[in-house]
Formats: sequence, C-alpha cells, structure tokens
Amino acid sequence: MSIGIVGAGKWGSALAFALSEKNTVFITSRTPRDLENFVSLDKVLECEYIVITVPAQEIASWLEKNFVFTNQKILVASKGIEAKSGAFLNEIYEKYVPNENIAFLSGPSFASEVIKSLPTALVVNSYNQALSKEFANLFPSFIKAYTSTDVIGAEISGAYKNVIAIAAGICAGLELGKNAAASLIARGLVEMQRFGVSYGAKEESFIGLSGAGDLFLTASSTMSRNFRVGLGLASGESQEDILHALGEVAEGIGTTYALHDISQKHALYLPIATEVYLVLEGKNPQESLKDLLANEG
Repeated sequence: MSIGIVGAGKWGSALAFALSEKNTVFITSRTPRDLENFVSLDKVLECEYIVITVPAQEIASWLEKNFVFTNQKILVASKGIEAKSGAFLNEIYEKYVPNENIAFLSGPSFASEVIKSLPTALVVNSYNQALSKEFANLFPSFIKAYTSTDVIGAEISGAYKNVIAIAAGICAGLELGKNAAASLIARGLVEMQRFGVSYGAKEESFIGLSGAGDLFLTASSTMSRNFRVGLGLASGESQEDILHALGEVAEGIGTTYALHDISQKHALYLPIATEVYLVLEGKNPQESLKDLLANEG
C-alpha cells in the first residue's frame, strides 16, 4: 500500500519506519528533512492512506489551511484536547473527514522504541470497523494492532494520560516514593475513566491498551515528555523554561488547560487534573500534594 505521513518529528518518523516494513511510505513536514521518501504535502495528500501526527493544539489550523478531502483514509496519531475550545480531536476532524474515513491510534508507543523495532501493541479505533481492520493490517510484525469502535474512549485515554504523567513527574521530582507513584497512577486511571464515561466512552477501554497501557508507560518514565514536564515543575522551573529545555511539544499542558475549562463549565470533579493545572499556574507542588491528600476522592 502507499501511505502518506504528515509530520516528520520523532513520532511521525517512527511511524514511517514501522509502516515501511509492509508498505511504500512517503513523509512530509513544514520544514524540509533529509529523510527517505520525503515529499511535498501535495504528494502525501494524494495517497489513499494518510497518517497525521500534527500536534493536537495545531490540528484545527493545519486542517483549515492545508487539508482537502478526496476520499482518503485517515489515521490520526496525535493525542490531546484543544485548549482554546475544549474540542476533542474527532470533533475537529468531523468538519473535514466523514466518520467512515477516519480512525484514531492509541496505546503505549514511545517513538524511540518503535524506531528500534521493539514490540508493542496498539489499538486502531474507528466507527468504521472495516477501516480499523484495514489500518491494523498495515502495521509491521513487531506491532500487534487491535481494533475498537470506542473512538471517544481512545481519545480521552490518550489525552488524559499525559496530564496524569505530568502529575507523576511532579511526584517523582518531589521524591515521594513508589507507593505514592502507584497510588497516583491508580487514582489517575479512575479519574480519567470517570471523565470518559461521562462522555459515553466504554469502561473497558480504560483498563486496556488505550487507557491503562498508555498511562502506565507515560506516567513512569523519563522517556515521556510530559513526565519530564512534571519533574521540572517539582524543581520550581517555569513552564517556559521547561518547554525550552524539552525542545518538543508536551501535549499534556494544553490538555490540562482544556480539562480545567471543561471541569469549570460542567462542574466535573477532576482533582488530579485540577492540581496539575494549578501547579502550571504557579501553585507550590507541596501544597498541591497536601490538598490531594485531604480531598474526598
């Protein structure tokens, strides 16, 4: 098959490498890269199958400026909730791509391990089961690809776990111990499941690869950008300094702000996400710890 990848960062490049085991892959980005089969955006948009890795906070703008739908089959490999609107990615894409032509990728997947052909398992989520299977069949031998129709469950899992990863990084930075880390991740899973179910997601999505699998990975390793954001916050660094040091997008920050606005608008109880928001806004992490220990849920 001929597959086009939009976005030549670490994740886009890793997916290009993985998918090239069985397929011809073309890749593009805003700036030219010295990569095999690097082509223009127009060339990529001519492909039948397209994988989009554009960061969540940039998706709406990118689609408006660049995307023309010509019956392509789209796999969204970004994770996040738009901060300025609180929109989920499927809500943003639905203006441009019909449901039967779009799928969303979820599950534990550090780019640095994918590009080394290390094994993992992912989930292709779409309202169109046939499309999910088509995309699943494109993946290489070292990635076991499952399918699901729970698009909103996969989206919320993929977005929310980055927020919990920031909290886990703060926990590690404060040297609170493994008991605290395990407790935080477990309660984070409960929190994101409770949030997801309120939007119609299936409970089982949160205890599978999309939820627990991705959460455990992202919230327990310095390979996670969001975890490293939490480490920086614990040591008193500013958001700006942390992001400058990372040199990459940390999707959990934008998603934290989106969740805060959603919780305020709909009176939702999101204790961990709320404390991450407050720390990003300057609250002392030790005070957040005290408040989390004192709250009821």
